[in-house]
Amino acid sequence: MTLPAVDKHKQPEHEHRIPTRAFTSKSAAGLVVGLALVALFAVVRVLAPSTPENFGLPNAARDFATLSISVVVESLPFVFLGIVLSIAVQVWLPEGMLLRRLPRSPVLRRLVLSLLGMLLPVCECGNVPLARGLVVKGLTVAESMTFLFAAPILNPVTIVTTAQAFGWNNGILVSRVLGGFFIANLVGWIYSRHPRPGELLTTRFQETCNLADHDGGAGRVQRSVQMFSQETRAMMPALFIGAGMAGLIQVAVSREVLVALGSNPVWSVLALMLLAFVVAICSNVDAFFILSFGATFMPGGIVAFLVFGPMIDVKMLALMRTTFTAKTLLQLSLLVALCAAVLGLAVNYGH
Repeated sequence: MTLPAVDKHKQPEHEHRIPTRAFTSKSAAGLVVGLALVALFAVVRVLAPSTPENFGLPNAARDFATLSISVVVESLPFVFLGIVLSIAVQVWLPEGMLLRRLPRSPVLRRLVLSLLGMLLPVCECGNVPLARGLVVKGLTVAESMTFLFAAPILNPVTIVTTAQAFGWNNGILVSRVLGGFFIANLVGWIYSRHPRPGELLTTRFQETCNLADHDGGAGRVQRSVQMFSQETRAMMPALFIGAGMAGLIQVAVSREVLVALGSNPVWSVLALMLLAFVVAICSNVDAFFILSFGATFMPGGIVAFLVFGPMIDVKMLALMRTTFTAKTLLQLSLLVALCAAVLGLAVNYGH
């Protein structure tokens, strides 16, 4: 597969086109079943607290169900919003409009893309389908990574909620914004040096990109509906798996153990990074979640939580697996974890 990432100065402008065909009964049934499950989970989540004996489930099973469903219900609107924005970019945005307005310099392009989240109040789970659409539209893999990691932190909702939770205390807000910006651009620069960017993507997503060469003349509305079905079927299983993993780990890992590590400048950073990976909470509200730990953990640990969580957690890994290979995700996880840990330690030892 030849990706638009190979040539930094002249990138082909192509649209993601889905072959013209009516929905198959299997695709439609799968979409309906998935949405029905989401509705069922939401009803169970609302009724569970007032249901006698909580359906007779053991405490661990009840906690697992509650936590998993909470992650799904919290993430689902942003996943759908990300899919809609992705369709808007691929189908409704005039051909070449995005690429023509970006700087030609690779470094400047990534800097601008890392600030694109300022215009999009979408949390990290919604940015995955949008980043997929940007690659299909003509951005390089490295540029899409820069956007993917910067957008959940550099979006207006995240910045406002962080400011409301912490204000200017201990430099937490500034460290989060600048740290997220720097790490995202560092990741983009490193992967811009990759000689074969196509190897970073899954075979299935490469095939999705190649569908651009097989336009059957479908109208925009029909293509939009088809793409919504395709992206939903790609994202929903990953979201459910990620939510299940988050619920399972939260039940298995004792928070008391994490809190006991909060006063150590090194262990506070590592403990809250682990907590961020486990709880998989949306970046738009994570500042209020971690605020309750502020009296126990050092500021560097909180900064590491607020930077690492929106970039890498169990839910995000499951969603990103629809696009990137397992090897790529392992490399990204280690790189982001190292950067977040260094940032957290710098904040702790700088106070």
